[in-house]
Amino acid sequence: MVKKTNNNRSPAENTGLPSEAPGICRNPDTSIHDTEKRVVLFIAVLAGFITPFDGSAVNIALPALGAEFHMDAIALSWVATAYLLAAAVFLVPFGKIADIYGRKKVFLYGIAIFSLASLAMTMVPSTEMLIVIRVIQGLGSAMIFGTGVAIVTSVFPPGERGKALGIYITAVYIGLSIGPFLGGVMTQYLGWRSIFFVNVPIGITAILLILWKLKGEWAECRGDRFDLTGSVIYGAAVVAVMYGFSLLPELKGAALIAAGIIGVIIFALYEMRIPSPVLDIRLLTKNRVFAFSNLSALINYSATFAVTFLLSLGLQYTKGFTPEHAGIILIVQPVVMAMISPIAGKLSDRVEPRIVASAGMTFTAIGLFLLIFLTEKTSLLYLVLTLIVLGAGSGLFSSPNTNAIMSSVDKRFYGVASGMNGTMRLLGQMISMGIAMMIFAIFIGHVEITPEYYPQFVLSLHYAFILFTVFCIIGIFASLVRGKNITIAHSGIPAEGKKR
Repeated sequence: MVKKTNNNRSPAENTGLPSEAPGICRNPDTSIHDTEKRVVLFIAVLAGFITPFDGSAVNIALPALGAEFHMDAIALSWVATAYLLAAAVFLVPFGKIADIYGRKKVFLYGIAIFSLASLAMTMVPSTEMLIVIRVIQGLGSAMIFGTGVAIVTSVFPPGERGKALGIYITAVYIGLSIGPFLGGVMTQYLGWRSIFFVNVPIGITAILLILWKLKGEWAECRGDRFDLTGSVIYGAAVVAVMYGFSLLPELKGAALIAAGIIGVIIFALYEMRIPSPVLDIRLLTKNRVFAFSNLSALINYSATFAVTFLLSLGLQYTKGFTPEHAGIILIVQPVVMAMISPIAGKLSDRVEPRIVASAGMTFTAIGLFLLIFLTEKTSLLYLVLTLIVLGAGSGLFSSPNTNAIMSSVDKRFYGVASGMNGTMRLLGQMISMGIAMMIFAIFIGHVEITPEYYPQFVLSLHYAFILFTVFCIIGIFASLVRGKNITIAHSGIPAEGKKR
């Protein structure tokens, strides 16, 4: 199964089982069987589904949570925000820890922590304890997302990687997209605690499969020192930026974002001066493909994450649909995305990923542009067709873009690259919701959305979708200028994309 190696030789092939040899960063020299590949992918899909599902499903259960614990609006917002903040803070550090101490180990501990925290949520006695456990859930989620993509990338060679990542990304998007719908149904018929309990058997299944089927370890950076100081600076900067977006348009929100940006600059300067940084800044300054692929992901999530939230409100307020019926309509987008994402991932193994991803960003921009013209009289057929376009865009973009990110770096950076990609997703989500809330505050104000405010609500939707369309148009150019992926050598920082 796993062949131990004690030399410092790096093979040319970017495939195979992980090496168990300690010491410097190195690549394995054995190959992994197809059966083991399928097991790895199945485990990754399970973990890839439950974490975003939990994060999105809980939002629909917030009213039920608030009623049981008598929580005010600020406390309710922390139920969602605490999870996102914890995940974002720990993603990159745990990606580096996984590169040093073993991706399988961190992945396993992450699933165990997430599952135990989910079980604890079904028995939580108070508001304070609920928020604490949500932080622990976010930590476990970071350990999973900081290693899941890295493990899949480690196991599947370039010719198969895009298809595998497409399947994994499909699971992530399905969890993210159907969370509100399934969460609403489960909350209505089984109670809000059922949302968290469902994670437990899935987590146990994944843990048993890891212990039973996965041998060896993926750790190409054994012997490196972990950069604790840089991780603290990074975490503080991310918290400031993400929490700041949740407070917009208040002045303190803008001040926190500015402080976070300054923190990012301090972090970058510090990381360039130490021998073993948690995030090697040269990945961003000398690797064009990596930098612009992550920027494209940030833009894409910033432009699309709030769409489901806005359309859900629109369908219920202006069309009079129930939450359940609105969820059924909105599920069109993730279904289309799930159908296209594996195909797009496989296509990115044969066609330059930036071309496929850029086409996806273009479809997304078209879909957002069509949403600008929504009114109270817009037909359901128009909305469904628009959701199909958006689903196609997401499906074409996500897996090829992830393939481009992971294929643009050397194996020893897989954990960090995976964590960086996850951070772009979470930061994009916060930016998207921050923009939506800011537009509501400007055009509607802090009032309940009643029929007399429907015109202002529809106007808010128009401006939100205009802004998101502009984002995506910028994203098309960011995606195109990244350059071509190249075959990566197994030492040093990978070169930026260039023509073959």
